[in-house]
Formats: sequence, C-alpha cells, structure tokens
Amino acid sequence: MRIERVEKPLELKDELVGFVFRVYQGTGGAYPALEWVENKPALDDFDGFREVYEPFLEFRLGKEFDELYVLRDEGGKIAGTVALVYNLGGKDVWWVPEEIKGEKTGLIEFFMVDPAYKGRGYGSMLLEFAIERLKELDKVPYVITFPELEAYSYYIKKGFVKVMDYREFVVLKKG
Repeated sequence: MRIERVEKPLELKDELVGFVFRVYQGTGGAYPALEWVENKPALDDFDGFREVYEPFLEFRLGKEFDELYVLRDEGGKIAGTVALVYNLGGKDVWWVPEEIKGEKTGLIEFFMVDPAYKGRGYGSMLLEFAIERLKELDKVPYVITFPELEAYSYYIKKGFVKVMDYREFVVLKKG
C-alpha cells in the first residue's frame, strides 16, 4: 500500500466515484450521507449514485480540497482517500462553522477506506499521515462529521475531542 498525492484531482473523478460508491455500499448507504438528496439511491444503483454524487464530488475536487491523497493497493486500485482543506477563505463550505474558519484551521475531509480493507490499519495510516501533514503546515487538525456515524467514535478513539455541534454535524479537534 502506498499513499500518493493527487496533483490533478479532477482527472481521478470517475475512479473516485467508483471508490466512493463501494464505501456507500459497504456502509449500507450511511456514508456518504447524501443529505441533500430526498430519495437516496439503492445500494445496487451505481448510475443513480453517480447522478447525485458526481456534481458534489466535482465541486470538492475542483474548488474545495487543497490537497488530495489516495491510498493504492498493490494492483493500483484506490483503497482509501483523505483530503486536506486549509485555505478556507472564499470557499463555499457551508458545513464549516465560521468560528473555526481561521488561518490555523486544517480540515481533514474525504477520509474513507474501502470496506474490503477495513480493520487492517489503513485508516490509521491515512489519518496519521493527514495529521502530520497539517502539523507541517502549522495547522490545527479538525474533522466535521455526523455524530451517528461509526466514524465519530473512531475519531474520539484517535484523540479528537468534540468542540461543538453545528447544524446536523459535530466538529472535532485533535486534542
């Protein structure tokens, strides 16, 4: 397994849609939450998933993420992802509360591991990599997630602490 920086994220869009769909299936449709969709696609409906998720992914790849990293398996398939967002000024990131939009803030976003690789330490590898990269940039690591997701307790276990509720999300900061 190797972590690599993606220099041109939009060029990976199709591969990433497939990867995120595998995560969607593996979480029983819990993640990504697709909270803006009235009727979420069925777990076997890739075309329906792509139709609702691809525009949001395109926005994230082109306008939100400052750095994107993928974890690739030995065959070159994406096994995990993590993105860093630290230049928050002027970005339409409505899920980020104004209180934390500062020059020291570094968001860990798009953090996922293919369900086929769950429980093997790859999530820890990606998360530790992201935290270290943000520290190199002199940023304080934050995560914004849904409190009902399994990820919430994972972040707490990894040393993040809840700093606030915001809309339907919870904001966590690395302690």
